[in-house]
Amino acid sequence: MPTLVLLRHGQSQWNLENRFTGWEDVPLSEKGRAEADEAGRRLRAHDWGHDGPLFDVAYTSLLRRAIETLWRALDGMELMWIPVHRTWRLNERHYGKLTGLDKAETAARHGEEQVLVWRRSYDVPPPPFDVGDPQNPALDPRYAGVDLDGPLLAESTADTVGRLMPCWEGDIAPALREGKRVLVAAHGNSLRGLVKHLDGLSEEEIVGLNIPTGIPLVYELDDELRRVRSFYLADEAELSAAQKSVAEQGKARS
Repeated sequence: MPTLVLLRHGQSQWNLENRFTGWEDVPLSEKGRAEADEAGRRLRAHDWGHDGPLFDVAYTSLLRRAIETLWRALDGMELMWIPVHRTWRLNERHYGKLTGLDKAETAARHGEEQVLVWRRSYDVPPPPFDVGDPQNPALDPRYAGVDLDGPLLAESTADTVGRLMPCWEGDIAPALREGKRVLVAAHGNSLRGLVKHLDGLSEEEIVGLNIPTGIPLVYELDDELRRVRSFYLADEAELSAAQKSVAEQGKARS
């Protein structure tokens, strides 16, 4: 049975500060490093029902918080030797001019409803960067030679799903069909796009999906890569608290 595990990176420094992060390359916080280490322990302790390596190949983004989370999880499983593929297609959603802003302060200024639209609506992008803004990823040397379909100034969730699906169709899905066990360490919105595809969620349903940091999400798939079952490696109380924390990030402080 094909096995896929999705792992949102551990808490980043800007998660801690409740800022819109997007493609800004911020490090893990101390808690985030501990979450990544714990993810490795959870994955190693789980009974996978097979012999051999727990995973055969891993995929991650070009952002250090996901790369370090993957590194720490693999280290905890003694799997630092497996192939790792990095791609911009698994990057977090790009938040345009919201990048770096405090989510609660932004909610107080523009209203929680507007911030929810910017954060979670399916096809509404946030305010875009100006073309020459130094934070525009089209100016970042790590994306030199990458076809970003013109200057990438901001993304909706739909945009994020659209640019990650070639990675699923061209890389991740073929690896699963070959019988490889796959680990993907990425970001809240890029993983939401994969969950939308795997679970067949509607555009409305994806708005309310909260993926916690550092807790592995396991998918058992059939030969057609349809979901047989999925579950987090956490108990219900821990998972509920973590999902609630994610949901409340865009609320104004009382």
